[in-house]
Amino acid sequence: MSEEKMETGDSTIQPSKPESSSSPGEAPWVEKYRPSKLCDIVGNEQTITRLEVFAREGNVPNVIIAGPPGTGKTTSILCLARAMLGPSYREAVLELNASNDRGIDVVRNKIKMFAQQKVTLPPGRHKIIILDEADSMTDGAQQALRRTMEIYSKTTRFALACNASDKIIEPIQSRCAVLRYSKLSDAQVTKRLLEVCESETVSYTDDGLEAIIFTAQGDMRQALNNLQSTFQGFEHVNSENVFKVCDEPHPLLVKDMLQHCVVGNIDEAYKIMAHLWKLGYSPEDIIGIIFRVCKNHDMPEYLKLEFIKEIGYTHMRIAEGIHSLLQMSGMLARLCKKSAEPNVLAS
Repeated sequence: MSEEKMETGDSTIQPSKPESSSSPGEAPWVEKYRPSKLCDIVGNEQTITRLEVFAREGNVPNVIIAGPPGTGKTTSILCLARAMLGPSYREAVLELNASNDRGIDVVRNKIKMFAQQKVTLPPGRHKIIILDEADSMTDGAQQALRRTMEIYSKTTRFALACNASDKIIEPIQSRCAVLRYSKLSDAQVTKRLLEVCESETVSYTDDGLEAIIFTAQGDMRQALNNLQSTFQGFEHVNSENVFKVCDEPHPLLVKDMLQHCVVGNIDEAYKIMAHLWKLGYSPEDIIGIIFRVCKNHDMPEYLKLEFIKEIGYTHMRIAEGIHSLLQMSGMLARLCKKSAEPNVLAS
């Protein structure tokens, strides 16, 4: 059987050999470089330290890990389970994702049956049930879950990963220790990207990595996906290629547009806006990039605050459904008007 597999299997699927990433059958880098130990996880050091204490002591409470996507919530729980359970990891861990049906029947049957199973574990260790994307569970399922958590508390621990902890009912929140994750800093994402680039011999430029970090916004999963997509698509990572793959309005264009608004040149600013509109970008994409570029744009502080306020009002109108080129042009006119007004704060 094993010989057959060796003959028929794709020879490129060998995670142990870091070959060139252009191999057709290679695993996504997100999975290939997923940490297997808590000490390898990037960012959120305080929370990781707490989890390391749990793994060392063995007495883990039920936990809710809340935070933005791509910050290492699920990875942390899996690393904690590996550190605690060792060889028993496969038998003593049940993982249910949002892709599984997780209505009240699953809680009553699948979760309950797993909690009732007898598994031989080291003393002081518990079975772990991981519920990923727990905030997408129905209220009925959550109500059924809270009782299950109590009944099987001697043998089983629950780990719930979610983006927003307020979507989990309060009775479950009160039964869990809540750990909060924040977005990763640019430096943390850069460090991991450089490690992957070195391992995969990726050809890149500094502005290419900056573009990946700009598009990822603290999401490590997004950063690694963008890096792999750009490299496999163009075999070189620079800012132009990154923005082609991610298909976002180029921040340098948006920066020029804002600079025209700062000096009150509405005609040139509108030309750039019309160009972005003609390329087919949605107003939500454009306004999101304008906001992110404006935050770091070099302009007087009072003017930056006024600009952000106007951009925010326009974003609100777009969210309400008024997404026309006229709306975006009106915003540019208001920004130019703001820059023409005297600085009240300075006077």
